[in-house]
Amino acid sequence: MEYNFRSIEQKWQQQWEATHAYRVSNDSDKPKCYVLDMFPYPSGAGLHVGHPLGYISSDIYARYKRLKGFNVLHPMGYDAFGLPAEQYALETGQHPAVTTENNIHTFRKQLDNIGFCYDWERQVKTSEPAYYKWTQWIFLQIFNSWFNRHTQKAEPIHTLIQVFEKEGNVRHECPGDRHLHFSSAQWTAYDEATQLNVLMQYRLAFLAYAEVNWCEALGTVLANDEVVNGVSERGGFPVVKKKMRQWFMRITEYANRLLEGLETVAFSDSMKEMQRNWIGKSQGAEIKFAIKGAPAEEFITVYTTRPDTIYGVDFMVLAPEHDLVKLITTPEQQATINSYLDYVQSRSERERMAEVKQITGAFTGAYAINPISGQEVPVWISEYVLAGYGTGAIMAVPCGDQRDFGFAKHFNIPITNILGGDFNGQEANPTKDAILHNSGPLNGTPMREASEVVIRELEHKSIGRRQINYKMRDAGFSRQRYWGEPFPIVFKNGVAYPVDEKELPLELPHIENYKPGPEGEGPLANVTEWVNIAPGVRRETNTMPGYAGSSWYFLRYADPHNTATFASRHATDYWNQVDVYVGGTEHAVGHLLYSRMWTKVLCDLDFIGFDEPFKKLINQGMIQGSSRFVYRVKGTNQYVSLGLKDQYETDRLHVDVNIVDGILLNTEAFRQWKAEFADATFLLENGQYLCGTEVEKMSKSKYNTVNPNELVEKYGADTFRMYEMFLGPVEQSKPWDTKGIEGVHRFLKKLWRLFYDEQKGWIVTGEQPAPEALKILHKTIQKIDYDTEHFSYNTAVSQFMICVNELATLKARQRAVLEPLLILLAPYAPHIAAELWHTLGHESSILDATYPLFDEQYVKESAFNYPVAINGKTRLEMSLPLDADNTTIEAAVLANEDLKKWLENKPVKRVIIVKGRMVNLVI
Repeated sequence: MEYNFRSIEQKWQQQWEATHAYRVSNDSDKPKCYVLDMFPYPSGAGLHVGHPLGYISSDIYARYKRLKGFNVLHPMGYDAFGLPAEQYALETGQHPAVTTENNIHTFRKQLDNIGFCYDWERQVKTSEPAYYKWTQWIFLQIFNSWFNRHTQKAEPIHTLIQVFEKEGNVRHECPGDRHLHFSSAQWTAYDEATQLNVLMQYRLAFLAYAEVNWCEALGTVLANDEVVNGVSERGGFPVVKKKMRQWFMRITEYANRLLEGLETVAFSDSMKEMQRNWIGKSQGAEIKFAIKGAPAEEFITVYTTRPDTIYGVDFMVLAPEHDLVKLITTPEQQATINSYLDYVQSRSERERMAEVKQITGAFTGAYAINPISGQEVPVWISEYVLAGYGTGAIMAVPCGDQRDFGFAKHFNIPITNILGGDFNGQEANPTKDAILHNSGPLNGTPMREASEVVIRELEHKSIGRRQINYKMRDAGFSRQRYWGEPFPIVFKNGVAYPVDEKELPLELPHIENYKPGPEGEGPLANVTEWVNIAPGVRRETNTMPGYAGSSWYFLRYADPHNTATFASRHATDYWNQVDVYVGGTEHAVGHLLYSRMWTKVLCDLDFIGFDEPFKKLINQGMIQGSSRFVYRVKGTNQYVSLGLKDQYETDRLHVDVNIVDGILLNTEAFRQWKAEFADATFLLENGQYLCGTEVEKMSKSKYNTVNPNELVEKYGADTFRMYEMFLGPVEQSKPWDTKGIEGVHRFLKKLWRLFYDEQKGWIVTGEQPAPEALKILHKTIQKIDYDTEHFSYNTAVSQFMICVNELATLKARQRAVLEPLLILLAPYAPHIAAELWHTLGHESSILDATYPLFDEQYVKESAFNYPVAINGKTRLEMSLPLDADNTTIEAAVLANEDLKKWLENKPVKRVIIVKGRMVNLVI
């Protein structure tokens, strides 16, 4: 009987679906294991072979843990909202709801084809009102919360109101405006609008004005990466900076807890480092510089990690957007400043941060006063200082900072040397180990000691303070787009009020026109009957970003059909944290940070009982495309083979890998591929056209994607699953090579032949296995168990191949060996394992079999193969008992008939035995 993988896989996929084989209960006596993939955005292109890498690895682990006796939650859903769906809808002229549903249908067929063990009854789609009702509800909980820095927790906003009524904000510095101070009497005297404005400065979800990239021609706000050299990437239209009201998440309040939480989770060191760097914790001082001639309440505040360099400040630099620029610019410098501001308007933040060659800036005409030395220093503006980072102002110390040094040299600003011989005048020296010079009373003080002295002096004079800062900024939460969650917010006379929770979900209205609204608002602004609720009352027209729904979806899987809450406490207490989370590193500082913050907020508010969402994170690498190229002779439709291309002037063109066998181009298929190639002619090598190759990112535009459906059709899902794992370690990127899949397919056929003979049929016996067969089996049990637990799937697949080869050599047909082997294989190749398990006579599913236990007695070595040498030259090997003494070993060696011919009848002078290593005869 042949291995008919198509009928086998179809049969078991249908049976698993019909019997709800992967349905999971929230009530079980078994230990739980929650295994989760980062859910996909359902693109129009569907899956290519690179996408399932993480899905297969998590599927193997989920099946493995089920066999180990765990109640395993392994769900799947779709991150269905977001800009890509809206853009795809615009390009195809369809509504995003329609295209998204069609794409989900395609994804589901492809996923089912590969045989995943998802509990589809728990499926979520972030674009469904039943789901985003709870996204909106969670947003309202965050909106109605503030972060108490004393308790280091989120608390309901009403507790803050109670504090204000008793004592004002004397103990609770305002995170949105640190200069805001009021007493309880002042709070009580504020009108409602003022009180709500103050509370907005504390809320964890808040409104603020922020500079955005505004493109008048496109009528929309653009992300930083959509702006290139001051124009829109799409269309090349002018882009300017514009302040607009935006929603934010006050993630900065959680910065320290996000750092501390990294010590409790099993993320890779590189992932933790990426998050630490993004959060960017630093310690230093906040210093106030008075402005010459300005009112006392106006001053420049800077944050520095190097207060020890205070005497080396030679100038100040403000971000061009800084509020003080208008106030302090002198009439003589106004035209220069205005001209420079126009220039900065055309620059994206990314361009400003990346600029290293060009030095630009403008002098305001104003001077600041060094609070320690009393020296007057000029105040400049420059694009390299950003308003959103720190205080938007820096104290420049050219002898210790290279960018400041370059600026000073460019604009001929005198440089103070506070480093003595450690500064050569040719470049800055950022050392912290110099002895201070030209630093007043700090002269002769080591720099590392001086910082503390300066901070104490600043605090004594009330002109500064010790400060911990974070590089991370509050997360923008507004999108001027259509396809996203509507905000459950209404504005009454310009003041934001939450929608009553009973009115949720606030559904996204169906519209056909996705053009931006007026003044940079989202497309919803055009739906006036939806926006305008009553005179002076209108809805928010922005929508939430793509990461809103993905910041909590792992909680919904625990209780997906609950209509009373986002998930019952019983369900989240049972499933708790995700035990293993599998996804790409591209989400390191986006989704992972936001979901960690949302989890902490929900925990603080006692909706869930844990404050880190993911215990262990596995970052799968990327399967790269192996691109193929043809070479067209310039100005012709003639194509030269790889080995001939250097004889011509050619253009290199990507060609569809699916019409190339290895590197051999199917020239007829090439002619049929595109109309422009219909009359192509070829210059061949030995009758063949050889393509060029290059490993690149797998992408439709490079024609190097391979559809898993085609491979499953040709080789089967089990082959495809095992080959993806065989390519290399899960965490590493590796190129795809379809050729290699045939070796894995041959392995499964060989496995099949351990059970079936082509002539005899079923050949499994009930006989007692030979010790050699049991040894092979238990070595495999030990190896597969360890490798699967540690995601070392490539070495596990290798071990399966070794095992099957060795069992085939032994002609091991015994049920006692093959049955445990099937259980080991079931997570990797579930269809063939299920079929053979059933044929063995089992009524119960292999999905719930008991994982075989390793027994050391079967792998203990009882003998050793001794290399036997004569005068140091190895002549043969002899298998001798491990417990044999030297006398026994010597006697056995000297009696060996094969050895005698090498002795040539010469007497043995000496026998050297190294126990467990070797034997040498000296003649």
